[in-house]
Amino acid sequence: MTQLREIYYCEKCGNVVEILNEGAPALVCCGVPMVKLEAKTEDASIEKHVPFVEEVEGGVLVKVGQNQEHPMLENHYIKFIEVLRKDKVCRLELKPDDKPEGFFPVKKEEIIEVREWCNLHGLWKS
Repeated sequence: MTQLREIYYCEKCGNVVEILNEGAPALVCCGVPMVKLEAKTEDASIEKHVPFVEEVEGGVLVKVGQNQEHPMLENHYIKFIEVLRKDKVCRLELKPDDKPEGFFPVKKEEIIEVREWCNLHGLWKS
């Protein structure tokens, strides 16, 4: 059974779906079941994926790659960054050549989870 804010991926076409209304027994796309994405939290590769949250005036700045920016190339980039609060999801959608970071006007202590999706390496959270 699907749960609120879960993210699913279609391995056939690349479609990504976030659950806004829970309860479906399964999600199907292109005639095949979608895969529930489990966010990774530990980075061992050169490209850094775990979102880093920095308090700044008026909110937080989320960077993908604390000491080294994640690549933002046509074939390898961060598609979105999300800040999850108890009652709200704030999402910034990115494209190649954007900076892999985003400002969110929320207090750091209100954040439940921060996650991002890399088009090659999947879902990551902090």
